Amino acid sequence: MIPSILYAALVFAVLVVVHEAGHFAMAKKVGVRVLRFSIGYPPKVFGFRRGETEYSIGATPFGGYVRMLGDEVGEKPTGEEIISYLHEVGLDLIGAARERGALQAASPFDDNLRGLADRLGESGAGVAHSVIGRELKPDEAILLGEVRGQSKVDDAIKSLAEHPPTKLVEAYCERAFPTQSLGKRVLIVLAGPLANILFAPILLTFVFMTGVPELLPVVGKTTNNLPAAKAGLRSGDRIIAVDGRPMETWADFSKTVKAGDGSPVSLEIDRQQNGASARSTIIIKPTRLEQKTIYGTNATTWVIGVQPRGDEITKRYGPFGAAKEAGQTSVEMSVQLVVGIGSLFAGNTPVREALGGPIMIAQMAGQEAHRGLANLAMFTVMLSLELGIINLLPVPLLDGGHLLFFIFEGVKGKPLELRYREAMLQVGLFLLVALMAFVIFNDISRIVQG
Repeated sequence: MIPSILYAALVFAVLVVVHEAGHFAMAKKVGVRVLRFSIGYPPKVFGFRRGETEYSIGATPFGGYVRMLGDEVGEKPTGEEIISYLHEVGLDLIGAARERGALQAASPFDDNLRGLADRLGESGAGVAHSVIGRELKPDEAILLGEVRGQSKVDDAIKSLAEHPPTKLVEAYCERAFPTQSLGKRVLIVLAGPLANILFAPILLTFVFMTGVPELLPVVGKTTNNLPAAKAGLRSGDRIIAVDGRPMETWADFSKTVKAGDGSPVSLEIDRQQNGASARSTIIIKPTRLEQKTIYGTNATTWVIGVQPRGDEITKRYGPFGAAKEAGQTSVEMSVQLVVGIGSLFAGNTPVREALGGPIMIAQMAGQEAHRGLANLAMFTVMLSLELGIINLLPVPLLDGGHLLFFIFEGVKGKPLELRYREAMLQVGLFLLVALMAFVIFNDISRIVQG
């Protein structure tokens, strides 16, 4: 079980990085300041600062977040937000000076900032370039000027927070998330799920180029009273062609039968008899049968009642063929997932059968990893699509919930009142906690029941 947990943790870590990197990259692109990029939740186990962002790993796995300046919607920053912002501005200055060797890493924040205030406060641009590698920004100049006029750094920051100059507020609003245009905020929130959705065909392209195991169209078992058994198809028969079209893989064979909409199919088969190969043609009329998909939904499809024997080959694609196959596969998987979610909400699929939690995911990750890296990668693709699509659902705390708030804002012309947002977030939190408790209990029930 431990290897399975490790594989699941690895898969989740990759998907969380992809998801949060989407938010992060778009926020940076539109000019929003990103304070922290975290894989896992607090307490922090490890972290480092690069530029204006802290990158950290939390002790609580299976999640992550991007914290932006002023995450909550507000018309102007509060005193606490200004204090936090000025602290970040000070860290920016100290970091820039340390990169140029102008400060010692071991010195405290207050000592470093006061030292920079003394050196840069009234100096020209040339000194600033030599110390931090650039000119001072307006908010940096305001902070250093106040530090020079106060006996303590904390007093200087509190003084600015109580009576923030206009230029300081403007600098804050220019980089804060809530004060961006509605279009920019939509792009930032949407970028996370889209990153997961786009990651699927990208990863699949490399998988198809590396090589994927493909089942050969060799019959392993026929089901009694279904068309294949009645027509005389036997275990070991290899399907050469269907209606004159060559069949290279079992997937080709299955798709061709299902796409025929019940029309009779002509199967050219190769059968080994007494050590010799003999070819013959069998005509079979498919029948409709209800089957369960990989997403837990029931689907009625055309079948003839056969299962593959398990013979495999490794199929490799060129770059363009791999990209085309990856795109088609991603679209098919996405459609199946959307249909599965719709069936779940419609009540057509039992919730206990369709939903699984971290225990089931760990088991599946271990099983797929045991079958090979290609299978583990395909499992990762499926989870990435699920994460992206589910995050678009209009549920508070999910990205779709934020997008729902933005729709209200676009219609009303102003953000939804804070008390309503907080109430909806509380409901969303309750629903997600209840869902997590349910899927964990469901996983345990599956194990107990065997």
